[in-house]
Amino acid sequence: MNKKFFNITTIAIVAIATVSCSDEFFETSSKTTMNSETAYSNVTTAQMALIGCYDGWQRTISDEGVGIYMMAEMASDECFAGEGVGDDKNYCIIDEFSMEPASSYVSLFETDWINYYNAINRCNTLIKSENNIDWGGDETAHQRIMGECRGIRGILYFDLVRMFGDVPLLTEPSGENIPRSAAKDVFTVIFEDLKYAAANVPADAYNGTNLDNTDGHMSKYAAEALLARAYLFYTGYYGAEHPSCTKAEAIAAIDDIVDNGGYALEANYADLWMPACTEDATVDGTYAWKTTYAGKYYNDGSWHAGQTGLSKEFVLNLKMNSTSDYSGNGDGLVFQVFLGTRNVSKAPIATGWGICNPNPQFLNTYMNGDPRLEASVVDHAARGFESQGNFNQCISDSYEYTGYSIKKYAPLCFSDGTREAEGFQLGIQHMNLTYYLDYTIVRYADVLLMHSELHEDATGLNAVQARAGVATTGYSLEAIRNERAREFAFEGIRYWDILRYGEGGSYAADVLYKNQNGVAIKNGGNDATFVFDASNFTSKSGLMQIPNSQITLSGNVLTQNAGW
Repeated sequence: MNKKFFNITTIAIVAIATVSCSDEFFETSSKTTMNSETAYSNVTTAQMALIGCYDGWQRTISDEGVGIYMMAEMASDECFAGEGVGDDKNYCIIDEFSMEPASSYVSLFETDWINYYNAINRCNTLIKSENNIDWGGDETAHQRIMGECRGIRGILYFDLVRMFGDVPLLTEPSGENIPRSAAKDVFTVIFEDLKYAAANVPADAYNGTNLDNTDGHMSKYAAEALLARAYLFYTGYYGAEHPSCTKAEAIAAIDDIVDNGGYALEANYADLWMPACTEDATVDGTYAWKTTYAGKYYNDGSWHAGQTGLSKEFVLNLKMNSTSDYSGNGDGLVFQVFLGTRNVSKAPIATGWGICNPNPQFLNTYMNGDPRLEASVVDHAARGFESQGNFNQCISDSYEYTGYSIKKYAPLCFSDGTREAEGFQLGIQHMNLTYYLDYTIVRYADVLLMHSELHEDATGLNAVQARAGVATTGYSLEAIRNERAREFAFEGIRYWDILRYGEGGSYAADVLYKNQNGVAIKNGGNDATFVFDASNFTSKSGLMQIPNSQITLSGNVLTQNAGW
């Protein structure tokens, strides 16, 4: 009998309600468990099974793996891995593309691997059950549910293939070991799934005009944006157009979002990020924020969705909540705590693990006066943190300290150092778990820049530059590259961009070496420099380590990526 190479969970129908701006909108705790005989019987149970698929996707971020966000940040030239002086240097493996910093971590991505294939299995189970479901003549619901499900599976495989290249390709429920499929074959499923979602999820079900009621869903327009993103990645990294998606199809998808999606740029860039536009408004010991945040947040005893509704810039958000615990309910944006400063809280950033320290060399790419820089990072010296004696507790305990922290997804605290969850008494108020900010997968700014790149036209580029208040440059591929770097800094996008701008990662190798090697850092308060060996990257073509535990469980049916 074949051994199973990943863990398959039972089919849990988890309520991750994404249908209104009431308190239930943010509730993602488990409500019902069904068996396979009852879970796929009618529209109601099919909808609940779809919610289980969303929950599986959510857990690729909210569970305790590395997560694609932190992986992409550490692998890029935006950040150094960081950590504490006394910590295992496991994340430095990603940053340096080498096992040397922590040679025992041969299964660094095991939890991520399991989470992704569990989520894919949920999607596959619903897809296989489609013809056995009594849709009651409701073809609109039928098409929408299956379209969303296929769209979720598409992004799950897109994440996997970007991280690992060739991966096992399962399109039916299964836990048996199979060899890795060629990335080209995986992309066939990705493109087919995203096209199916774009064709079947009704345009009026979820779009930029009714985000308050539909935020978090795999909409027609989200699928189209991901289709264009996948097209650009495949074409760039693999050096050829995939037979399942032509440039004309990618352009048509992007044009449809621009022409019909109802999305728009948020007027003030900082309003897209809670830590970038929020101040302490505590009065007489009652904690409160003063904020212009355009997303989901908690304040004054209740949940809010922007100042006048959610921003129309959010094309696709992965929904999070503050109800995570150590009993298996993983639904929070757990990487937030990793971004906090070590040992000390300095408002607006709460203490954390000092991971993903911004690279000063990358920050130098911003033009003078670009407001996106202030919205993206906290400059410790400029804020006066480093001159305060207790901040030495951070510097002396930090590895690869640079004097900056990521602001966009930072854990928040009030001026007296109280963490947000503690001040508002959210969830179990644990510093490792209680984070509710949604993770934005696609913003409309990305749609506009992809529009310019695909059309080789400056229209979308100029709109993004105008919002930032910087001079418009006119179209060139270099202008697109530079603008994407500044616009999407610390959002988990940069690494995939540099990886796709040269076949096999050739462009990325040059960028990573130029922007990282020799940069000044501090280890335990002592001056040092970061060393980047480009050959470590090129030997692996920018791909990550397949978990050795999964190779062993498969009886070596799985194989390791070159260079690892």
